[in-house]
Amino acid sequence: MSSARLDRWLWSTRHFRTRTLATDACKRNWVKVNDRAAKPSRKLQAGDLLEIRKGSLFKTVKVLDLLEKRVSANHAAEYYEDLTPAEAYVRASDENKKVKIGRYLPTSKGRPSKKQRRDLEEFLLGQEDFE
Repeated sequence: MSSARLDRWLWSTRHFRTRTLATDACKRNWVKVNDRAAKPSRKLQAGDLLEIRKGSLFKTVKVLDLLEKRVSANHAAEYYEDLTPAEAYVRASDENKKVKIGRYLPTSKGRPSKKQRRDLEEFLLGQEDFE
């Protein structure tokens, strides 16, 4: 095999869960091939460098071999070399934790959600022990 479609390769090496997500990432310029924005139909060759943006993580990947069909994660790792520094993974996971924590902050508008109501009831029941 001399070349493979970019979106199909990204999907088959498990960088994206679906081929549609891989196509959308290419269309939004979240994927670059050799420092250039790439269309989903771009043909990849062995030795190409990919820059993939997934949320706050910017991955750098070198294509070692081409792949057309989706394979297991262990087997897919043989087709690329991850050049992303370990600090980038740590930084991205820290930023994701901040986002998740912020999602559960109580809001001041409207009725409390079910989780907020349960937390409030638990807090108030704990207060009765002190009276």
